[in-house]
Amino acid sequence: MTTLDNTAEQAARDRRRSRTRRIFGVGGAYTVLIGFAAVMLFPFVYMVATALKTPEDTFRYPPKVLPRAPITTTVDGVDVPLFSLPIDGGEANVFLAEEGVEAGVFVDPASPEDSLAWPMSLATETGATATLDGESVPVYTVQVGSEARDLAFQRGTVVGRFVGIDDPSIETFAVVRIAEQESLAEGVAPQWGNFREVTELRDVDRALTNTILVTILVVAGTLFTSIMGGYAFSRLRFKGRDAIFLAYVGSIMIPFTVLIIPLFRLMVSLGWIDTLGSLVWPFLFNAYGTFLMRQFFVSIPKDLEEAAVIDGAKRWKILWGIFVPLSWPAIATLATFMFLYAWNSFIWPLVSINGANSDDFVLTIALSTLGGQSGEGPNLIFAAIVLSVTVPFLVFAFAQRYFVENVATSGIK
Repeated sequence: MTTLDNTAEQAARDRRRSRTRRIFGVGGAYTVLIGFAAVMLFPFVYMVATALKTPEDTFRYPPKVLPRAPITTTVDGVDVPLFSLPIDGGEANVFLAEEGVEAGVFVDPASPEDSLAWPMSLATETGATATLDGESVPVYTVQVGSEARDLAFQRGTVVGRFVGIDDPSIETFAVVRIAEQESLAEGVAPQWGNFREVTELRDVDRALTNTILVTILVVAGTLFTSIMGGYAFSRLRFKGRDAIFLAYVGSIMIPFTVLIIPLFRLMVSLGWIDTLGSLVWPFLFNAYGTFLMRQFFVSIPKDLEEAAVIDGAKRWKILWGIFVPLSWPAIATLATFMFLYAWNSFIWPLVSINGANSDDFVLTIALSTLGGQSGEGPNLIFAAIVLSVTVPFLVFAFAQRYFVENVATSGIK
């Protein structure tokens, strides 16, 4: 029995050790992944936060992630900023009730590095003197709140009188300029108006509308031509089909920079330069899209097509009634790729759209000019970037399921 008990106990210990190793292994893996995700997401979080800041907050040092703005209160119908100043050993939110109060800078002779700017009306000269930096200065009894302190008078200045919001008896004094730099009461305050303001600069709203229009036309046109071409190359038999398809797909290897000059000359000949048409028509035919749809159509069993032919269906009906419904993953993938390409296109719009024709600007061109116009307002630039990034992000998020399904299906077949 002892041997059996020892064996059972050893087995239990082994199970506990195995469970512990598994927990720590999985926990460590998740910790590492979460750490990498946080590092990768931080630039995007900071971008969104900066888009919601005030211009002054963007230049704050040290920088803070969340957007902050001064807290204000209404006094006699006027919005005034609040300050967080020390009062009787604590801090209170107060507002500036009076400026230009005659005051002096007082220091403790025992610790000259500590200074206090306080009204002369609350200081009484004692007749004694103290030595500061080799100079004899008078000593005053200064009433600071409920405490009376003997301090040496260093020099004259002016201060502001700060009063509590709800309790006027709460009163303190400070140099206004220093208080504005160091003691403004702040809170998290997103500036949603930045997005409205940025749309009014360089016609960003018009550029956004143009970009949406161009992107929709390019995506719709590319899907139509790619579906038609993919079906023709996968199901129709004609002389030279494979050679034509090989040459067409081979055009993918030609860099777009090589095509810019001849494409520009063609647009000039057609009179399409400096119009939105020049951003749409050259991209309605896409070799990659045709190749993607052709490869997906090839994987569809021929039995479905033959059964449809027996039932009297024509080519057009077979394509749009059978092939297209079965090809949603590939169509969604192609639509996502073309959307991102059309939305982020920069070189060709920069070449084909005149810089003075802001009515036909797309978002990428508007963003490139916005930096020069709003160099003192990086918050507005970041707001425009957030606007330009949000739409592709949402499109990819909604199409991700089809995109993954297409990859998985292609791997299986």
